[in-house]
Amino acid sequence: MPVITLPDGSKREFSNPVTVLDVAADIGPGLAKAAVAGKVDGTLVDCSHVIDKDAELAIVTERDPEGVEVIRHSSAHLLAMAVQSIFPSAQVTIGPVIEDGFYYDFAFERPFTPDDLVKIEEKMQELSDADLPVTRSLMSRSEAVELFKKMGEEYKVEIIASIPTEENLSFYSQGDFIDLCRGPHVPSTGKIKAFKLTKVAGAYWRGDSNNAMLQRIYGTAWGNKKDLKAYLHRIEEAEKRDHRKIGKKLGLFHMQEEAPGMVFWHSDGWTLYQVIEQYMRKQLRKHDYKEIKTPQVVERTLWEKSGHWEKFRDDMFTTQSEDRDFAIKPMNCPCHVQVFNQGLRSYRDLPLRLAEFGSCHRNEASGALHGLMRVRGFTQDDAHIFCTEEQIQEEVGKFIDFLHEVYADFGFSEIIYKLSTRPEKRVGSDEIWDKSEKALADALNAKGLPWDELPGEGAFYGPKVEFSLKDCLGRLWQCGTVQVDFSMPGRLGAQYVSDEQVRKTPVMLHRAILGSFERFIGILIEHYEGAFPSWLAPTQVAILNITDKQADYCKKIGEILNDKGFRVRLDLRNEKINYKIREHTLNRVPFLAVVGDKEVETQCLAIRTRQGEDLGVMSISAFEELLQNEEAKRSRS
Repeated sequence: MPVITLPDGSKREFSNPVTVLDVAADIGPGLAKAAVAGKVDGTLVDCSHVIDKDAELAIVTERDPEGVEVIRHSSAHLLAMAVQSIFPSAQVTIGPVIEDGFYYDFAFERPFTPDDLVKIEEKMQELSDADLPVTRSLMSRSEAVELFKKMGEEYKVEIIASIPTEENLSFYSQGDFIDLCRGPHVPSTGKIKAFKLTKVAGAYWRGDSNNAMLQRIYGTAWGNKKDLKAYLHRIEEAEKRDHRKIGKKLGLFHMQEEAPGMVFWHSDGWTLYQVIEQYMRKQLRKHDYKEIKTPQVVERTLWEKSGHWEKFRDDMFTTQSEDRDFAIKPMNCPCHVQVFNQGLRSYRDLPLRLAEFGSCHRNEASGALHGLMRVRGFTQDDAHIFCTEEQIQEEVGKFIDFLHEVYADFGFSEIIYKLSTRPEKRVGSDEIWDKSEKALADALNAKGLPWDELPGEGAFYGPKVEFSLKDCLGRLWQCGTVQVDFSMPGRLGAQYVSDEQVRKTPVMLHRAILGSFERFIGILIEHYEGAFPSWLAPTQVAILNITDKQADYCKKIGEILNDKGFRVRLDLRNEKINYKIREHTLNRVPFLAVVGDKEVETQCLAIRTRQGEDLGVMSISAFEELLQNEEAKRSRS
């Protein structure tokens, strides 16, 4: 007689084995109707899963994240069924869940068109309305191979051959459609009621360009239509905020085929870049970092000693000179150790914080490049802290405070914290990894911060904490990181003299806040839709004359504000004032100073914002104070 323990601690006893759905029905008909899966002793299972012994059970519905995952997984199968209903010759391959959706790859004689997607989506809706039962079954390997060979599903036969022989093969059927899958799935197709096909693209079988090109259909699925509508709205907003479109419209940067993955910064874009760099430089001084600069091209032997050559050789740009192999640096850390190694350090020198706006290059695959978000040439706000083991927690704590201050200044208040622990392939002893992971966890806990663990996701040389920002659309962007490294300093011969006059190897903390300037600027463009806060805006104020009679006064105001360090643009063109106001508003200039005869007479400015708000007539000193206040508060509300 199984005893089922529910999440609230209550227990239900049954005289016979029961399914997850039986338990849900016993709790109430409403829960049985809403159930899409179950969680038995922490494992996600189908509603038809039989429980024959004592267990902990949670009923999973569309409101649960796991429930949405199951719905998306089942939506991929519904897509495959719909495609084969319309195009019987199409072969199905794989169809996994991805972030916010799913996809399925098909082998078909021609590319799918947008019109095909409309037909496929309509067929999916028809199959959903039919509310077909979804059933799970087991089959021997030989039976499965024979079945799929008869069906002409060559790719499924190949997939079966790649599955370990000791693993059971499970299958899911709905109507006359059957697919190989581990599951779990929804109990019937009627549970899939909020979905949308989004695009079609080409994809090589198993991601290998030597294999056949397949057709990949992407879609999104949610627990209900309200969530689907909200998601589609976010996607629409994200497209409007695409940093590549806004960057072109505002003349910030461009990219071209002659330099793939490299940025051509225009004047306004470079001004934005420099504002951020100077801000970060000021913050580094405030937090006692020493700024350095290291070479772009370094001999191969250093990368071999550091361990990067073995791990990242394929991502490096290399060159030769005088029979020596060199690499354009993909990261800064080995070079920072070289700076530390110049002269014998004492424990009194620690912690030593070395920072660099380090220009790096990585040979990313061309297909992975994406505007500023994924580039080959980038600049990191990189720093390395050399310290003792006893100083790790304190230094990580100070870094977290630093990071919070910077993110707040840029207008980001919600941060997600994740601790990545030891991967399978790593350097260093378990004892060292234990110390490293504990130091990071203790630092997070000491700040009272909520964090999740990412088992096995640490770097090969040490664990790390990842800091992700949440933007105005609720999207997460992993930017900051702090990593403990007990390995590289020793590999590269770093030492200091302890208070006991013994030579020891320092611990090195790798840390970044923005990540890379390029990607962070891309995030800022999309977060603010190009309407940057005044302190960041390439042009903070545009001075507009109504007629030529005010030109000299406008030039005088421009000189005064420029001398104060503000970024000013004079617009003395012979155009109507409304035309000029509209143009600078569309260019997202925060403040517009309009000058007519009255303003010249009173030695004032008529100020309006890009939102169209009229701030009235101000003296030059009052306007300076307004700009200074905007600078002081930065992006903080």
